[in-house]
Amino acid sequence: MAQPLDINAVSAHYGTTKVLEDLSLSVQAGELVSLLGASGCGKTTTLRLIAGFLSPTSGSILLGGRDLTRLPTHKRDIGLVFQNYALFPHLSVLDNVAFGLKQRGIAPAERRKRALAMLERVGLATLADRAPGALSGGQKQRVALARALVIEPPLLMFDEPLSNLDAKLRVEMRVEIRQLQRANGTTSVNGTTSVYVTHDQEEAFSISDRVAIMDAGRLMQFDRPEVLYRRPANTFVARFVGFENIIPLKVVARDGDVVTAEIAGMRLRLSQNLFGAIPDTFLLATRPDGLMVSTASAAEGLPARLGLRTYLGRAYQYHCETAAGHLIGNGSLTAPLEAGTSVKLVPVPEQSTILASEEDE
Repeated sequence: MAQPLDINAVSAHYGTTKVLEDLSLSVQAGELVSLLGASGCGKTTTLRLIAGFLSPTSGSILLGGRDLTRLPTHKRDIGLVFQNYALFPHLSVLDNVAFGLKQRGIAPAERRKRALAMLERVGLATLADRAPGALSGGQKQRVALARALVIEPPLLMFDEPLSNLDAKLRVEMRVEIRQLQRANGTTSVNGTTSVYVTHDQEEAFSISDRVAIMDAGRLMQFDRPEVLYRRPANTFVARFVGFENIIPLKVVARDGDVVTAEIAGMRLRLSQNLFGAIPDTFLLATRPDGLMVSTASAAEGLPARLGLRTYLGRAYQYHCETAAGHLIGNGSLTAPLEAGTSVKLVPVPEQSTILASEEDE
């Protein structure tokens, strides 16, 4: 039965080093949540605390209202899928999948039946008698997934499960993991409550109901992938999800919904109907395709001089020098421009967002 997971004000120290700082996070029953961030951000430590491999310095961890904080790992009833598969080489595929059922005292005939049924679901029933050493990486990961799912855990956790696979197989496996996670919920319409640890943004966004972006042991933003991608909460998250241009601006005039903002003597007019509410000082964050390179003299944009041009397939990308510093913009494929050309960089609302200025964050 799917159960909610609550992490309440958890901190963790290695000696005098803070690894997690006052982390609070709630995962709804049946939800798949990814912990996303660079190496050292605290995501793997969080997983280890939930699993019971580490103990927090302070705070509590609850699963379905049951306090796991000081319980040993084997009493937490959690399904784990590891990066390195962690299969038993001396056991057959079938016996690997049935291992957790055996530990729970399930009778031999019943555990064989359930293990075979789970292998059928992951497409490996014909390989039940093989040794793990005779399997491909993708097949090993399916066995590891089947072993975790067959015990019908209230919580399923993934530790970088696809990092050892090639790019094409990673895409296939993340779809399969999502389908199996949803289908394995015995009483929840969503599936098995799951925590997924990864450093891969595309993987996290494609597989998750919500994503927790972490940095230096702190939660920077926790929301649906669509919100994170379009409306990051701060400059760290904005840069993390691809907003390469962060432009500090100050409003110098307001005319209805249109504001005129200034930086380094350059002025830019922005519509609040398109960009949302704009405070007196703010950051305009854009992706490269959120600054359109235009040669039209009447264009409403920041004056720039083009530098390096690269071909992306969907557009030409230009490194540009402006009075505000180095910016990156995209231009049309139909008319490539030469280095040194004077242009305007026009913000595109769909690929831009307004952030609080850093002194206000």
